[in-house]
Amino acid sequence: MSRTDNFAKTIADGNTFKGDSLTLGSAMLDGQTITNTYVKVPLKTMNRHGLIAGATGTGKTKTLQVLAENLSEKGIPVLLMDIKGDLSGLAQPSPGHPKIDERHEKIGLPFNAKSFPVEIMSLSEQDGIRLRATVSEFGPVLLSRILDLSDAQSGVVAVIFKYCDDNKLPLLDLKDFKKVLQFATNEGKEEFQEAYGRISTASTGAILRKVVELEQQGAELFFGEKSFEVDDLTRITKDGRGYINIIRLTDIQDRPKLFSTFMLSLLAEIYETFPEQGDADRPELVMFIDEAHLIFNEASKALLNQIESIVKLIRSKGIGLYFVTQNPTDVPEAVLSQLGLKVQHALRAFTAKDRKAIKLTAQNYPDTEYYDTAEVLTSLGIGEALVSALDEKGRPTPLAATMMRAPMSRMDVLTPSELSTLYSESKLVKKYNETIDRESAYEMLNAKIEKAEEIKAKEEERLEKEKERASTNKRSSGSGYKRQNPIVKVLTSATFIRAVFGILKKVV
Repeated sequence: MSRTDNFAKTIADGNTFKGDSLTLGSAMLDGQTITNTYVKVPLKTMNRHGLIAGATGTGKTKTLQVLAENLSEKGIPVLLMDIKGDLSGLAQPSPGHPKIDERHEKIGLPFNAKSFPVEIMSLSEQDGIRLRATVSEFGPVLLSRILDLSDAQSGVVAVIFKYCDDNKLPLLDLKDFKKVLQFATNEGKEEFQEAYGRISTASTGAILRKVVELEQQGAELFFGEKSFEVDDLTRITKDGRGYINIIRLTDIQDRPKLFSTFMLSLLAEIYETFPEQGDADRPELVMFIDEAHLIFNEASKALLNQIESIVKLIRSKGIGLYFVTQNPTDVPEAVLSQLGLKVQHALRAFTAKDRKAIKLTAQNYPDTEYYDTAEVLTSLGIGEALVSALDEKGRPTPLAATMMRAPMSRMDVLTPSELSTLYSESKLVKKYNETIDRESAYEMLNAKIEKAEEIKAKEEERLEKEKERASTNKRSSGSGYKRQNPIVKVLTSATFIRAVFGILKKVV
């Protein structure tokens, strides 16, 4: 048996599964595609997380698109982070191209152009389903980690939440939180000190500055109502296909704090609300996080620890997380070690640092007698990738350089009119795009302060009137009165004068 035949048998044996699977493409050896030697991923292991990496322009986004399409066809809902703005084309079928036909002929798969059920979502003022969450839903621990607070400052945040719970003050948006924070060291200082102990103005000032920093990245648009219900990410169409939910983040690259805030809140909410699935045959939801370095590069140590914990635990909820980035080193080792599927597109060796990164990347893949992994990483063409997955028993499948299949949907953005049609047909747009600003902590505390000031003003007015009344009574009771010397009083009395004059008259 030839080397090529041995290779084809190794790949075929390693990609034969009992359950359902996704076909990514056909294996390659020595730069040639081995037709009908399919590289697959068991559907059962899609909740074991994964990585799609490679230099700019090597085909990462198209691989993401292929995985999303195949999952949708299997009835698995998908959530995509669209930072470059080129994933909306999933809603329209591919127009086709001779190069696509040529690629699929080499792979041994027929090409079928299709559109997929898509929902467009937004964190900012861009069109789409508005994604929001309330401050209360974050809770004191998560909010403190996002703001990167010290232990003392985190304690203050916990007290703020406790005060709001005890006094039934809803914390919905950041202006609510800021108002309670200011109230704690100003008008409500005595009230807080009596119930919860003294709160340092230095701590509240530092927290306030962190909140302002978050606001400057657009967080005021994210915090508020109506809160997005994560169950709406798991919708299925009438014909059994999973919805592909695309979050447009084209204006988020200069606001990484908002991006990491949203991602952490979403993962935490999913983990809290989704039921345990154990070792299920299919995932409940698969999430693809494009430009994953935006999360990890700006995250504090506490935030990274939170993300790592969720990545480890969320698999049991039937959730698969896939990180899309240029270099695997963008993802922390603690997260990288949890990833089952690795799709590695070409890397470029322009500098000594690049060559070192390639060497490290090659060590993350199973050993194989058919490839020099480090060398293959620099010689892969566009739409080709090294693939290593997990089989149904959790063992790595044979490493295969793969000619990836082409997306069935359009590899381009939707036109403004197509996007407008998509929005008009969406039930979720109607559900979430109404802005709600009900009475919450901000309004309630303002009313409380106004009432206290009104009572204080009335009391001051009453005291002032009493003071004036007392002063008036004193003046009226002693008006023109001067105490006289008793002798002068006698000498000037009318009786005394008459007596004196009487005596004088008798003498005369």
